[in-house]
Amino acid sequence: MMRATWRGLPAKRHEVGWEPGPAAPAADGSPLITDHYFPRAEGDFPTLLVRSPYGRGLPWSPQYGLLFAEQGFHVVLQSCRGTGGSGGTFDLWRNEAADGQATVSWLREQPWFNGTLGTVGPSYLGYTQWALALDPPPELKAMVVQVGLHDPYALFHADGALRLENVLAVGMGMTYQHRGMGPFLRATLRLQRRLRDVITARPLRGAYVSALGGEVPWLDAVMTHPDPEDTFWHGASAAESAERLRVPTALITGWHDALADQTFEQYERLRRGGCETALLVGPWTHTSALQQGWPEVFAESLAWLRAHLCADPAGLRPTAVRVHIGGESAWRDLDEWPPTAAAAAPWYPAPGGHLTQQAPTDSAPVASFRYDPADPTPSLGGPLLSRTAGPRDNSTLEARDDVLTFTGPPLTEPLDILGPVSARLSISTDTGHADVFTRLCDVDPQGRSINICDGLGRLRTTEDVPSQITVAMSTTAHRFAVGHRIRWQISGGAHPRYARNPGTGEPPVDATAYAPVRITLHTDSALTLPRSSGPM
Repeated sequence: MMRATWRGLPAKRHEVGWEPGPAAPAADGSPLITDHYFPRAEGDFPTLLVRSPYGRGLPWSPQYGLLFAEQGFHVVLQSCRGTGGSGGTFDLWRNEAADGQATVSWLREQPWFNGTLGTVGPSYLGYTQWALALDPPPELKAMVVQVGLHDPYALFHADGALRLENVLAVGMGMTYQHRGMGPFLRATLRLQRRLRDVITARPLRGAYVSALGGEVPWLDAVMTHPDPEDTFWHGASAAESAERLRVPTALITGWHDALADQTFEQYERLRRGGCETALLVGPWTHTSALQQGWPEVFAESLAWLRAHLCADPAGLRPTAVRVHIGGESAWRDLDEWPPTAAAAAPWYPAPGGHLTQQAPTDSAPVASFRYDPADPTPSLGGPLLSRTAGPRDNSTLEARDDVLTFTGPPLTEPLDILGPVSARLSISTDTGHADVFTRLCDVDPQGRSINICDGLGRLRTTEDVPSQITVAMSTTAHRFAVGHRIRWQISGGAHPRYARNPGTGEPPVDATAYAPVRITLHTDSALTLPRSSGPM
């Protein structure tokens, strides 16, 4: 069945045995329910630890238990504390480091454990890996983090703005997925039915309860702590583990993965610390990496684990980095990310909706729009956790009065950009409170405007004096073909991806009154694109 779904999976090496339900003691003694998959063959095999809050059934049992076991690994698939039948109470991030260490202590007592350990897994299963790597046990020889998390704050907030859609998707997934496919599907349908009521509620605080079927204490907490320096978030990020890690670590993400920025941060920290690492970036969202992208993701993961746990480097590619080039639908192998680039190329907004490389001579207003939080600019595609993620035609969105677009001339030769994209915005407002959402699009000769990457920033202004803000718009590898045009899109939000700014200075989760804001963009703004210096 798996091979009918995913073409190109490697041939099975071993029949697989399954030992369901042994309990490993957590750090507090709570039983952590653990399924053990193993090759039915003589000899020693390395072990893969997969710790998950999402249960041990579909899709985890076939994709991680069966597929890796039949390739010659013991696979320990474990439910995190308070999920999937494991004892104790689930508390986002707080128990994973200690429970990971306790599980390794339990592994040492198993007669089939040969002392060679690897970890693998996506999303929060990536967080459990980084948590273990804060104090890596000597047996840990390799890690594969797929579309993985290391910073819970950044999953839920962006520059103080609440990532509302992520909050709801994670809350529903963490609450129901470990209970089985039936409860999870019913919860998904209920959230879809009640989504509009939740995202338009005033106040937003507590509005999720009817959609999620009850209160989720940790979810209330993450929604109401927008400041990353708040003591609530102390210890949440496992980023420091990458800075001193010496365990070879492969990273996998997609250009429209909701955690892509975290993956690029992980890669930079590992490289800076001198750790052996590899990076694969595909044309995927957070979920499609494990669906349409699974043959590539599995092959990459298997090759890394065989190289570092089985002394078999035959499957490794010759370069450390492999990225998919958007606009061309081709892969490129690189020695590092981002590659050596020519000087960044700034593009400037000009009257009439033009985008030009001619630098402005003043800071005059170039265009303005009215953002009304009672009728917020909708979100469309991009790096989401939902099925609406990914590239979309933005033409309808860009026809709205509350969306500015600046478009360059048709290109006479291909333009390649590889690396981080950013926007320097000079903005004035009439109320002093605003968000600004900025997006890079590729406009084809038929007029379709396809999103490539984007970002959001929060600003305060004084009277009519412009304020400057630099917004990171993530990272990309994209070719603008001949005849295509570069478009810079600017608006006051993207709802419900981000909770709408009420325009009053009140926290979005508590706001009951909204104030429209007029946002004015000035000519001393710039969209900065990283030009490639080599042939594509």
